[in-house]
Amino acid sequence: MRSKELIRMMQQAFNDEIRSEFLAFGNGGRYTEAQKERAFELINDKGIRAAARILGVPRRTLQRWCRRQGIFVRRCPSWVYEWAERRKKRKEFWQRRGYC
Repeated sequence: MRSKELIRMMQQAFNDEIRSEFLAFGNGGRYTEAQKERAFELINDKGIRAAARILGVPRRTLQRWCRRQGIFVRRCPSWVYEWAERRKKRKEFWQRRGYC
């Protein structure tokens, strides 16, 4: 088994564990406050799109919960903005030297 496949399987197992924990907080009907709190924690950590994918809850539902709670949610986690800034600087560096 290749390392990428192994990593993907481990990540899927981790996500399945998070999803089962999320579903265990519920009662089978509407989403409970405990489920919403767990979703908010995951949104803060991973971002809204990843949280929706991991939990199996529509992104619009998560966005609605956040609006009702007055929680501002970025489109993506903060590390993405930092990564993009580093990438931009690296690209400018190489362009000044005649590459790219």
